[in-house]
Amino acid sequence: MNMVGENEEIKIPQSELPRVVVVGGGFGGLRFLKKLDSSKFQVVLLDRYNYHTFQPLLYQVATAGLEPDSIAGPLRKSFQNRKNFYFRMATVNRIDEKNQKVETNIGTLKYDRLVLACGSLTNFFGNDEFEHKSFPLKQVPHALNLRSQILQNFEKAVLMTDENEMQRLMNYVIVGGGPTGVEVAGALGELKQHVLPKDFPELNLNKMQIYLVEGQERLLGAMSEYSGKRAFDYLKKFDVNIYVGKIVKAFDGEIVTLNDGMQIPTETLVWAAGVKGNAISGLTLDITPDKRFKVDEYNRVADFENIYAIGDVASMANKEYPKGHPMLAPVAIQQGELLAKNLNGMKKGKPWEAFSYTDKGTMATVGRNKAVTELLGKFKFGGFLAWLTWMFVHLILIVEFRNKIVIFGNWLWNYFTYDRGTRLIIRPFVKAKAKKKEKPKEDKEVLVA
Repeated sequence: MNMVGENEEIKIPQSELPRVVVVGGGFGGLRFLKKLDSSKFQVVLLDRYNYHTFQPLLYQVATAGLEPDSIAGPLRKSFQNRKNFYFRMATVNRIDEKNQKVETNIGTLKYDRLVLACGSLTNFFGNDEFEHKSFPLKQVPHALNLRSQILQNFEKAVLMTDENEMQRLMNYVIVGGGPTGVEVAGALGELKQHVLPKDFPELNLNKMQIYLVEGQERLLGAMSEYSGKRAFDYLKKFDVNIYVGKIVKAFDGEIVTLNDGMQIPTETLVWAAGVKGNAISGLTLDITPDKRFKVDEYNRVADFENIYAIGDVASMANKEYPKGHPMLAPVAIQQGELLAKNLNGMKKGKPWEAFSYTDKGTMATVGRNKAVTELLGKFKFGGFLAWLTWMFVHLILIVEFRNKIVIFGNWLWNYFTYDRGTRLIIRPFVKAKAKKKEKPKEDKEVLVA
């Protein structure tokens, strides 16, 4: 079987329409594609996976609350009735802006306009130990790895006679007190209280220890003190050990060491301590320290008229956001929608509209009936109402209708039974041996959202 070589042109039908190439099928890329008038453009979507991932619910897959396919939707299905649309599963390696080409692992592709919606990568801050030995949560495979690790640890623990070894298997350390870290800690707390004691009656689950480590002085630093305090109180009800103002300095696969010298024996370090932009090589003139492309108020990459960046990979600095907008799904969605509107209007001679972010709110859930929500910067509340709001918003944002039904059904089942129905070790996790690297993997290829 002959496949396209890396230096050959990817096969796409010829068209008189200008070609728009989109890199990344995440929130921003998907919304852009939904709103772009494909009768005016030939559209090609490139993504290293053939599905869109609803990343806010990855932690529920990792903690056996949802099936992986319930938070992922086939990209081809999303656009199966769209004219002039083509999808190619590819990893983008470089942008050749002089020849207006995208270089990928399956060949090159010419573009008239290029939209970079390639999301973000986990930021390990240059520490190889964290990158190779911890568990990030950015992709479905990451969530499946963590789920297998959690379940395998308890299967091993029931066989242990050494108390120290058993404790190491039953300890979990989460780095980062933002929404992802708080949600993972809360989900593990629910497993400890309601699920694992029934599955492993031989074990004393009181020995299971969950540690949440945050470098700032409080949890949920991007939200208000009110939300941070409520999240802290909710996690304490799950007996989570919370350490604020502390930093994880080292992890050798068996012991986590904090900056004050404290050591925690564990095999499982969940990394939720930050992200960085997924900037692709080739456009190196204006990249921020956190690996994002500098863009103007129309999401045009600096110094380029026909290259755009949206979402996490874009940094649009202004008075309100001097370091660029927060790397959140609503930002990507709004930027993708406006860029499509501007390109559609351009064909009709309409002036371009500058981007202005509307912050509709932020939220995080800690467990059953426990969540914090902030709406429009004015309304702050927690508890059952915040939890219902969190569920409603997430169900609305899920792309596929089938997925909405599946997720809602799972949530109902979990709510009334305190059960997690996907406690399956389908793909056992095996620790990979660290490899010597000439360059960080994240600099070699794009991991699109």
